[in-house]
Amino acid sequence: MAEQEPQQDLEKKIEETRQRFKNELLQDSTEKYDSRDVGRLEQDDALVEAYLTWRLYVVDDALKMIDESLLWRKEFGINDVSESTVPRWMFESGAVYLHGYDKEGNKLFWFKVKLHVKDAKSVVDKKKYIAFWLERYAKKEPGMPLTVVFDMTDSGISNIDMDFVKYVVNCFKVYYPKFLSKMIIVDMPWIMNAAWRIVKSWLGPEAIAKLKFASKAEVQTFIDPEYLPPHLGGTDPFKYNYPPLPDDDFQTPLCENGPIVSEDDAESKEGEMESRDTLESSYNSEIVAKPKKVNFLEDSLRSDDGERDTSAKAKGVRKPQTTFKGLLLDVSPAEELSFGSGENEKKCLIVLSNVAKNQVAFKVRTTAPEKYRVKPSSSSCEPGASVDIVVSLHGGSQASPQDRFLIMAAEMENVGSQELAQFWKEVPKTKITEHRLRCHILDSVKPAASPRRDSLQETSSNGQQELSTALMRVMACNSRLEQKVNSCLWVQKVLTGLVLVLLVLNLQCLYLLGTAQRPS
Repeated sequence: MAEQEPQQDLEKKIEETRQRFKNELLQDSTEKYDSRDVGRLEQDDALVEAYLTWRLYVVDDALKMIDESLLWRKEFGINDVSESTVPRWMFESGAVYLHGYDKEGNKLFWFKVKLHVKDAKSVVDKKKYIAFWLERYAKKEPGMPLTVVFDMTDSGISNIDMDFVKYVVNCFKVYYPKFLSKMIIVDMPWIMNAAWRIVKSWLGPEAIAKLKFASKAEVQTFIDPEYLPPHLGGTDPFKYNYPPLPDDDFQTPLCENGPIVSEDDAESKEGEMESRDTLESSYNSEIVAKPKKVNFLEDSLRSDDGERDTSAKAKGVRKPQTTFKGLLLDVSPAEELSFGSGENEKKCLIVLSNVAKNQVAFKVRTTAPEKYRVKPSSSSCEPGASVDIVVSLHGGSQASPQDRFLIMAAEMENVGSQELAQFWKEVPKTKITEHRLRCHILDSVKPAASPRRDSLQETSSNGQQELSTALMRVMACNSRLEQKVNSCLWVQKVLTGLVLVLLVLNLQCLYLLGTAQRPS
């Protein structure tokens, strides 16, 4: 019963926020915001919850953030930002891109500061450029935060653009709630300390604890060497090159016998340079179709044999509890596959339910095909039917928060007895929908220490989290109090000025009266 009360309170807060948004912010004009953003706010509980969480559940502050965010989205036309609306030279510069993961499994958003040059003529385009990357990621990984890395190697004062940095800060502080995991400033020259003190003051209490300063040696505290470039002491061979846009979520991995290649890889390479997708908003539930250079897990067991094997294996697998409502397929679980060290935790079940009018073909891809076995990895589903897919860890492999799965689906309209391989070669890329799943590692993976130690660690962790939340609340209250004190001081100065003016006027009147009473 106690667990239900916070949930009920949250639902009330969400409903209150929506109602006040309609009554207070939409009352003047329905054209104030983009109607697509308003629609998502009215339908997506997770979006409203994100604003509330980022503003410590203070509805007034959340409404202010929603207002600023939606006004910005309409002003910059965020819902219509695409690769074609951003100047090509910005992509070619490699100053900003998404690549790799931190130790917590959060995507890394790299800023190469030395490549940034302040230019008033390109300010608007640069802002759209940042929005493009954020929208692109939010579309692919809804609900997952980013870790921002400012790589300041070989940068100097000429590379610092405080207005641009303030805009980047505002993206996470105002426009994209709960999007920031942490902001790491790497290898900052001492001469820039003053500038970053100003940046720190912009972040506000809810984000200031997420700011981390690290040297080249210290950055490995947050990011493993495999995702760090050599100049930061890492082993990542990645080099930015455009086109195409870097998308390392689903690249073809290597095994002992060399690259794993399938007919789908060849198909992917053929379509790699085809027309790109147009980004819609980061907050809708529609899936953007996009060709990927990825590895497709081909099982040696196909069709009937594969389905019989899957049905037998699915009996001992945990049933998913959440569901993503898609255009063609409902996918369970909605976001995560949970793996642990126990025998019954080394397998996960994906349930695909056909909600389309026609038969739907699907295939499953992963970022780590050497670690997982997926059965069936390619098949089709009749209208109204469901398919169970068993994902199991192979051998002694361990799941990682960086691992991802991609489910691709396309409607088979009047295809008759056409084979799946031929269908996937001929289906237009725009007809393919995609949904991504990430991996969650259960606590049982951690080595079992004494129960008392685990209990103490858990208590300590909970205590630190509560203390952190309390500190954030105190800092937020302090910030609001400081604003009120500043406004009071301003009023005091105005009143003091008025008193001085009145005093001068009184003295002048007395002088004039004294002058008038003197005998001529």
